Amino acid sequence: MQQLEHAARALDWNGHLVSDLEVLGSRFTAVARLLFDVHQWRTAHGWPPESDPARIRSWAEEDTHDRVPVPAVELVGLLVRVSKARKAPRACGTLITVAPCAAVLPGNHPYRPWALTELDYYGIGAVTAHRGGPAELVLAPEDRRTEFGTSLFERWLWELLYERLLRHHPENTGNAGVIVDGNAAARSD
Repeated sequence: MQQLEHAARALDWNGHLVSDLEVLGSRFTAVARLLFDVHQWRTAHGWPPESDPARIRSWAEEDTHDRVPVPAVELVGLLVRVSKARKAPRACGTLITVAPCAAVLPGNHPYRPWALTELDYYGIGAVTAHRGGPAELVLAPEDRRTEFGTSLFERWLWELLYERLLRHHPENTGNAGVIVDGNAAARSD
């Protein structure tokens, strides 16, 4: 987990790490922030996290739901561990439609210009990170969400992250979860 924290820091992504997610054949870690004001509103109005895909799908049916809750998380980016840069396009795949995606490569990964050119073409970032040491940004990811628009998949992922943030970080529901020295800390703004 420390390797992923270093990678998020190298990308300047502040938020909680939500690990061990597996969706559409990809294993990844999300960097997300709880939007406290939205969380408070949703709590007060009886809108808990809804991670059931069937329920999310019903939100798209206008005759069933005339109101849908506002997402209570901000998805900053996605980290995907890969052993080689050439595996990153497949590992990030559909994920680039919902958030910036960065491949976390081993710290000793050799520089391969052709592989990085392909990552750059797709907007996938690359970070090299040793298990216990700092990470180095090799290629900044691009945010391509606007090219794809929002989807039910994205909305479901937001709800899943909302549920996980509340479950794993209940002590931080009073802040947006900024990582400071590996620990979540309250925002001062």
